[in-house]
Amino acid sequence: MTKEQQLKQEILQKTKEYYELVHKPIQTKPFVSGKSRVNYAGRVFDETEMQYLVDSSLDFWLTYGEYSKKFEKKLAEFLGVRWAFLVNSGSSANLLAFYALTSPLLKERQVKRGDEVITVAAGFPTTVAPIVQYGAVPVFVDMELTHFNIDVTQLEAALSPKTKAVMIAHTLGNPFDLGAVKAFCDKHKLWLIEDNCDALGSLYDGKPTGTWGDIGTSSFYPPHHMTMGEGGATYTDNPTLKKIMLSMRDWGRDCWCESGVDNTCGARFSQSFGTLPKGYDHKYVYSHFGFNLKVSDMQAAVGVAQLEKFPSFVQKRKENFAKLYEGLRNIDALILNSATPKSDPSWFGFMITLRDGVKFTRNELVEHLEHNNIQTRNLFAGNMLRHPMFDHLQKNVDYRVVGALPKTDKIMNDAFWIGLYPGMSDEAIAYMVETIRAYVAR
Repeated sequence: MTKEQQLKQEILQKTKEYYELVHKPIQTKPFVSGKSRVNYAGRVFDETEMQYLVDSSLDFWLTYGEYSKKFEKKLAEFLGVRWAFLVNSGSSANLLAFYALTSPLLKERQVKRGDEVITVAAGFPTTVAPIVQYGAVPVFVDMELTHFNIDVTQLEAALSPKTKAVMIAHTLGNPFDLGAVKAFCDKHKLWLIEDNCDALGSLYDGKPTGTWGDIGTSSFYPPHHMTMGEGGATYTDNPTLKKIMLSMRDWGRDCWCESGVDNTCGARFSQSFGTLPKGYDHKYVYSHFGFNLKVSDMQAAVGVAQLEKFPSFVQKRKENFAKLYEGLRNIDALILNSATPKSDPSWFGFMITLRDGVKFTRNELVEHLEHNNIQTRNLFAGNMLRHPMFDHLQKNVDYRVVGALPKTDKIMNDAFWIGLYPGMSDEAIAYMVETIRAYVAR
């Protein structure tokens, strides 16, 4: 072993000792009802994440590198797809996925300004933002209140000659009706983007969510199913979309060389592009108006360690959901989320909705829980159309709505969710059940 290798091993051993001294006591601290904070989500990690992170930092490559390539390969294998691309957030993943559909390489299927994309208003804004930012038209349909996903009976009503795609999320890990949505898209030759940011590890009819459509997206922000701090991914089996996303992620360039590598094609100075002079350096030829959405290799290092633990994360989420459901299922005042038929969800959160006519409001219950150290979250934007960001848009020009979205408004007014992440103890789950039951009974 060289002196450098020996020194690195000593540093990594010290990193493990630091984890044992500083972080492990926090993660294993006993839960005290009424005093300990029940967070809706959190990081679950051990010394491995920290050692991989330090290992990457010692190499000081910083940008996309070996850990990034390893993560993309392992994620693609886990999902059973051909290609996965790391980006710097789940929102960037949605941006990249949608903008890929605007590429001229797609010819008659290219999404152009003014074309329509079917989506929902009860979700996270960055599922919809890329559509608006590009100049396409989001078409909003309502939700259903059994599985809290898109009401697939409204898809045909949302269709027009301008419709080019469907872009929707799986709500809190519960898959939307992929059978119906995929059949609709196939029938009308529409693109399907699955926002899989809250559902990594979920299955529909035995196949991972995010892999049914043309592109899937994931987020690795700390509350999600796994984390690398900031980070996200897109994935696909379509070779043309793969080429487009790689270009758009990396500044829009035509070259596919990895960072620090030149002349992969062997024709760097001998090709012709556009009206550029023949032999113009292929590394600086741009075929798309792109971005720089890559992560650092240090973030990817954390992701590699998280991906090794990921199956246990999914199992723990399922177990925690089952405990919460069993504890709250017979409360008449509450509607609880249930798994979509044919699905096996990797739950992100536990959704609770008040039935019509109950004697308390969602906010009153939420304030009670927060006062008792139980963190809560609304279903993100609730109804996106009611937020200030839509004030400057013109209905039927910049966006279109199918009906009045009454169930979306019901979610906005009467729904919230609590956590079930893998680091949550049985005592914390029991405390949440006890606190909710006591409030409703009172």
